[in-house]
Amino acid sequence: MPELTHRHTFALPSHCQQLQSFSSVESLLSQYRTDMPVYILGGGSNSIFIEDFDGLVLVNEIKGIDVTLCEDGIRLVVGGGENWHELVAYTVKQGWHGLENLALIPGSVGAAPIQNIGAYGLEVGERIEKVDVTSLETGERFSLSQQACAFGYRDSIFKRPENSKWIVTHVHFFLPNDLGPVTSYAELDALTNPTAEDIFNTVIAVRRRKLPDPATLGNAGSFFKNPVIPAQHYEQLKQQYPSMPAFEVNDGQRKVPAAWLIDTAGFKGQCHDGVCSYQHQPLVLVNQAATSGQAVIDFASAIIKKVEEVFGIRLEPEVRLVGKAGLVTL
Repeated sequence: MPELTHRHTFALPSHCQQLQSFSSVESLLSQYRTDMPVYILGGGSNSIFIEDFDGLVLVNEIKGIDVTLCEDGIRLVVGGGENWHELVAYTVKQGWHGLENLALIPGSVGAAPIQNIGAYGLEVGERIEKVDVTSLETGERFSLSQQACAFGYRDSIFKRPENSKWIVTHVHFFLPNDLGPVTSYAELDALTNPTAEDIFNTVIAVRRRKLPDPATLGNAGSFFKNPVIPAQHYEQLKQQYPSMPAFEVNDGQRKVPAAWLIDTAGFKGQCHDGVCSYQHQPLVLVNQAATSGQAVIDFASAIIKKVEEVFGIRLEPEVRLVGKAGLVTL
């Protein structure tokens, strides 16, 4: 059985029945099978194989970056198999504003719209014009506009169960000429008239200081989403926890840092069977010495239960947990 251990950044020992890569829509469709489960994998930075997968894993290796310089900005058409950070670095090298806040996020370009990746005041959906998609079930090829993608916080139309057989083949980005720097987060607010390169370098420095390198310590980045709760609920908690931070989503909702909840609940730096809450960023679960996916499930479930008991807030995983037949929910 092909090994998956080094195909996902959490690096749990795991295998699959078959492993293939595709570099075009034609090769994707020719390798798709209906007689077994299929899982599409990009960079493996947001997937954790918690056990052997009884099916076919298809790795997206569609490459290419096509650039069109327009009067109002730059348009990019990028293959889903391109490395995300390398794309950001490429745009910064050209002196183009637009993606620099999303530097050093691991994974592939094709996974970016699915998760609507975001960091330091920017979500990738804000820079996407449309997404090219292929349906594995019908072979149909179509494009979805930014609006049709239904981007939300770490969410999109691609995450809906009924669209699980949709494959992102290319992503179309638009970087307007009049884009200004996004410096709303504290780490960037101190910069004066920053260039794209200034923000790019600052984000990289901050991420390296706070987050573990998957190459040296297995992890899948932020394990949980930052929960969005009613403003009234937040104000009630604020009376008991005066230091509790939050970001205003709108008049009626507040986004609470999951890292603060996990830390306050007592899990920062704690471990269970080789799975740990990272000592410098408790939102990240790391593979210190885990040998089974059950350890991940048990530890994550314990965090969810405790946070809900203490704060009345239920955390939701941001990562995708993959079991024998497909995605597993906690």
